[in-house]
Amino acid sequence: MSDSNGLVQIIEAALLAAGKPLSVAQLGALFEEHERPANDDIRAALDEVRERCEGRGYELVDVASGFRFQVREQMSPWVSRLWQERPQKYSRALLETLALVAYRQPITRGEIEEIRGVAVSTNIIRTLHEREWIRVVGHRDVPGRPSMYATTRDFLDYFSLKSLDQLPALADIRDLETLNAELGFSEPLPEAANAASEVKHEEGDLSEEAVSEESEETEVGGVDTDAVEAVEAVETDESASITSHEDPVASEDSADESDSDNPPQAHHGQG
Repeated sequence: MSDSNGLVQIIEAALLAAGKPLSVAQLGALFEEHERPANDDIRAALDEVRERCEGRGYELVDVASGFRFQVREQMSPWVSRLWQERPQKYSRALLETLALVAYRQPITRGEIEEIRGVAVSTNIIRTLHEREWIRVVGHRDVPGRPSMYATTRDFLDYFSLKSLDQLPALADIRDLETLNAELGFSEPLPEAANAASEVKHEEGDLSEEAVSEESEETEVGGVDTDAVEAVEAVETDESASITSHEDPVASEDSADESDSDNPPQAHHGQG
C-alpha cells in the first residue's frame, strides 16, 4: 500500500475496533496478499499514530501482545467515574505472592511459603489463575514434583509492560507500597493481615475475596509485613534443579501463535 496516510487510518480504525492489542503480523493480516504492506511500513505507520496521540487524552502503547490505545493514566480519576463499581482491591498477601512469582519465576508454592514464612492461601493462587496472571510452566524435580509458577502475557498486558525487563528494579523498591504504585495499583493496602476485620469495618468496601485471603493466612501465622525483605530474599535464594528451563514469556509467545488467545484489555490504563 503506497498511501501512508491511508495505512495510518486503517491501523487507527483496527486498533479502535479490536478491543485488544494487535501485533504487527495481525495488522498485516488485515490486507489482501497483493496489497499487504511491509512490516517496516506498518511500524512506521504505528509511529505516526503514536505521534498523533501527543497532547490527547489517550495514547498508543506497546505491550506484550501488541499495540493498543488506552486512556492516559492521569485521566483515570475522571474516566473511572464511567463505571459504578469501585476498583478491585487486592490484599497485601496476594501482592506479595504475585511479586515473588514475577521476580523469581519459575517458583513453587512451597518456595513462596518458605520465603514469606506463612502458608499461601488457596484463594490467592485461584485468584491469580482466574485473572490469568500466572500459569504452571513445569514441575520442580524434587519429591512430589510441585508445580512451578510464572507470570503470563496477560500479566504484562494488564500492567502495560512489554517484557519482564520493564518491572521496577528490585534496588528501587523500598517496600510493598512502592511496588503497588509502580505496578499501577492506586488503592492503599492494609497495614497487616490481622487487621483485616478492622480494614473491612473502616473502609467498608474491601473485597470479600481479599478479606478471606488475609484471614486464612492470619490463622496460619500472619502475613509478612516487610515485603522488601521477602523480595530481596528471593533475589539471593539459590534455585533448585528444574525439569523445564523454558523462558515463561517466550514459551507463551510460541503458544499464542498456534492458538487464538484474546488477552483482556485494560481500557483505562493503569489508573
